[in-house]
Amino acid sequence: MINLETPKKHRALIDQAHQVAMNMLRPISRKYDRAEHEYPKELDMLAAMIDGLSESGASEGAGATGVRRDEKEEKAGVKNGANLASVLSVAEMCWGDTGLLLSMPRQGLGNSAIASVANDEQLKRFAGTWASMAITEPSMGSDSAALTTTAVKDGDEYVLNGEKIFVTSGERSDSVVVWASLDKSLGRAAIKSFVVKKGTPGLKVERLEHKLGIRASDTAVITFTDCRVPAENLLGNPEIDVKQGFAGAMATFDNTRPLVAAMAVGCARAALDLTRELLAEAGIEVDYDKPANLQHAAAARFLQLESDWEMGRLLTMQAAWMADNRKPNSLEASMAKAKAGRVGSDVTLSCVELAGSVGYSETELLEKWSRDSKILDIFEGTQQIQQLIIARRVLGLSSAELK
Repeated sequence: MINLETPKKHRALIDQAHQVAMNMLRPISRKYDRAEHEYPKELDMLAAMIDGLSESGASEGAGATGVRRDEKEEKAGVKNGANLASVLSVAEMCWGDTGLLLSMPRQGLGNSAIASVANDEQLKRFAGTWASMAITEPSMGSDSAALTTTAVKDGDEYVLNGEKIFVTSGERSDSVVVWASLDKSLGRAAIKSFVVKKGTPGLKVERLEHKLGIRASDTAVITFTDCRVPAENLLGNPEIDVKQGFAGAMATFDNTRPLVAAMAVGCARAALDLTRELLAEAGIEVDYDKPANLQHAAAARFLQLESDWEMGRLLTMQAAWMADNRKPNSLEASMAKAKAGRVGSDVTLSCVELAGSVGYSETELLEKWSRDSKILDIFEGTQQIQQLIIARRVLGLSSAELK
């Protein structure tokens, strides 16, 4: 039976993440929002602390985790809770600052792709790398199957050609996990991911984008021109299985979508916490023992927002719990991403409105959180794409049957 309370063994980790968010991330949040593209050097010390905890075994789940289907673990009934620990700690860190969390060394979205798809040898070889993930292209958005980047086998190497946009940590990372097609005629089944190390000839960071939010995190455009990658850097199985289709690539999203949902949950929680304080200062108390229709309109609206937030949080925890218990979670991952992404954007912007001029000014972080949260409803699959995936899963229809 599913239990969505924070497991006792993870409570210390969650508390540590909250302390980091409050004492290390929140104080420099505005600084790096204004200093876009400047690397937050304070994160180096934080990364070293996390590395030390990982080596001592005290931070299980603090790093990137993957929805891995290990037959030995399934038979043994292994339930380590790493995915649930990750989403809970990510939410706490984003209570501090989403852009800074996305800037954390060795915690890139590409690391989650490696954790989800790589074989055991690759997991060891790429341990410690900081990997960004390159999926989106100028000609396609959330429809990953429409990508045009190609990977052609040439001896013991693959030759990559294409352009990727909106690559989070694209300049700062050590490696890039690139999605490319081995054979366009075979459609989705031929899409594979490759780990390309920075400095590889043919890989070029073209520019950094100026963004509405998460400005502490760099977002790059990267091109690949006859970029030669060792064949062993193709993550997972190099064989094209038409019957399996897009399943291998989707395993990455089953992992990263709950993480992005957790980011939205954390950012929205920050806005709710501050707004409750601001309302109290204005003489408006939120009474949880009184019906909403008997309270101040602002308090009633706040209760509605908090209720929506709770739904997003529970869906996120459910998706992670299912992964930890070796249950297919593709539907739940998309549900969590769709709900939390929309709620995050709605909650933060509504909190700006509830706080009035204080919410709209830079005297508080509410306006920043409303800017930061919007991307969490867009990347790793837009709201519309998530609804499409959910509809296909619920109705039992294929991508060809429901477009």
